[in-house]
Amino acid sequence: MRARLVPALVMALVALVLTAPEARAQVVGGFDFDRAEVSVTGLQVPWGLAFLPDGSGLVSERNTGRIMRVRPGQAPTQVATVAGVSASGESGLLGIAVRDGWVYAYFTSTAGDNRLVRFELTAPQTQTVILSGVPSAAIHDGGRIAFGPDGMLYVATGDAGTTSNAQNLNSLAGKILRITPTGAIPADNPFQGSRVWSYGHRNVQGLAWDAQGRMYATEFGQNTWDEVNRIVAGGNYGWPTCEGACGSGSFRSPIVTWTTAEASPSGLAYANGTLFAAALRGQRLWAVPLNPDGTAGTPQAEFTSEYGRLRAVAVGPDGWLWVATSNRDGRGNPVAQDDRIVRVPPASTGGDTTPPTAPGNLTATGTTATATTLTWAASTDDTGVTGYDVLRAPGSSGGSFAQVGTAATTTFTATGLTPQSTYRFQVRARDAAGNLSPVSGTVTVTTTTGGTTGGCAAVATTQTQWPTGYVVQPVTVTNTGTSPITGWRVTVTLPAGHQITGSWNAARSGAVFENAPYNGALGPGQSTTFGFQATRSGADAGLPSGYACEVR
Repeated sequence: MRARLVPALVMALVALVLTAPEARAQVVGGFDFDRAEVSVTGLQVPWGLAFLPDGSGLVSERNTGRIMRVRPGQAPTQVATVAGVSASGESGLLGIAVRDGWVYAYFTSTAGDNRLVRFELTAPQTQTVILSGVPSAAIHDGGRIAFGPDGMLYVATGDAGTTSNAQNLNSLAGKILRITPTGAIPADNPFQGSRVWSYGHRNVQGLAWDAQGRMYATEFGQNTWDEVNRIVAGGNYGWPTCEGACGSGSFRSPIVTWTTAEASPSGLAYANGTLFAAALRGQRLWAVPLNPDGTAGTPQAEFTSEYGRLRAVAVGPDGWLWVATSNRDGRGNPVAQDDRIVRVPPASTGGDTTPPTAPGNLTATGTTATATTLTWAASTDDTGVTGYDVLRAPGSSGGSFAQVGTAATTTFTATGLTPQSTYRFQVRARDAAGNLSPVSGTVTVTTTTGGTTGGCAAVATTQTQWPTGYVVQPVTVTNTGTSPITGWRVTVTLPAGHQITGSWNAARSGAVFENAPYNGALGPGQSTTFGFQATRSGADAGLPSGYACEVR
């Protein structure tokens, strides 16, 4: 009987092998998780992750107060130490961001608060405090910082263990704050004279924006539900009244919830219509597909228990997804290489090493005292261009170019410029494999003096478009005069047949936009932004041709 069964079993196994389906790559959110690789080792509790114009990364270490420069396959090197860091429990050196040559770092200080400094890598010992007085504790310090598509700096804070802070608009704890790159309060914040952008938060540690400029945040629950929330200006997210879905019109409910064992979510990134949330206790990376209306599809877990606790996630300038572990934070089980950075390649890499062609015909139009709009001819690539990097240098000669923004289309509005100043701009293209094109030609721009006593100007960026519609954001309204204004009106010239279907941060009648109650007052040189979405026929590739601004 055994002699007859063995050949039969062998034949069955052979048949199974011959008919088994071909193995396929695990592609989620545009990234090939089967080809993930450990790229950096030997970090000490990495918390924040940001990138420099040369493509290298900066990592903040929570407990050491060090900022490390990282490159795939190379040992981390220390480039700065943040002075006055107090690391205890969950506190220490937390979020990090890079913009216009400045490094921004958020940390718990020996003075007893959470604060934000900025410095230049050429003089890292000179650190300027631009935000202080945020309540701190050994738990619930928030800490993620990120620049939004509007050029403003967003700061996530925790309730510092005092739940009542979250609903108290006079407290900076339990909030998402919005400030200018120098720490000032933007004129268009939802609460006059306040840094608060949203409130009712317990402990936000992740911030990201989708391709339409919609903002999202990850938030730690208490014992039951962790959250991903879509963040809107002035929104109340319910803590401590509710955890998870609130069921009340007074509070905004999350688009995703998980049990705390599944998630404890920290860092957040966006790419290819998908949010990626790094989970600490859950020891996995959650991929959350987004629907066109900003709601969430069914989340999918990757890396479950493969690399341990995951703290930070970001899309690098190389087009890869970078994920940092947190196994040496006192709650993990570190291996010899920890802590690590794991990189996940884009699914379409396929060994492609051919860069896009250089963008052509770079021009600048609509230059005001504080802004200019760049346009250029599209690059071409064998696998497709995924976006453009905008580079800027000071003056008409000399100085180095630094990346100041990205664009999904062939237009970009540079804001925050200084009146009567000269700048040079270049643009380069990126493809899905992370290849960079040669830079475009250089365009030189000199900003104006600021205009008359009561003028305004509006410049717009087409953020994304598809055959039957587009999103214009930001439309930047600037007071070009020498006196404050209390209101503005922008009239948009639409091609025939186009229809605006939605707008934000402005009141609208047809194609005429007026300031909202909270963003009409602008001092000389100050700016605010709004945006809108419009439809068109599939055979029409036109875009709005004019934005006329007048003072109300």
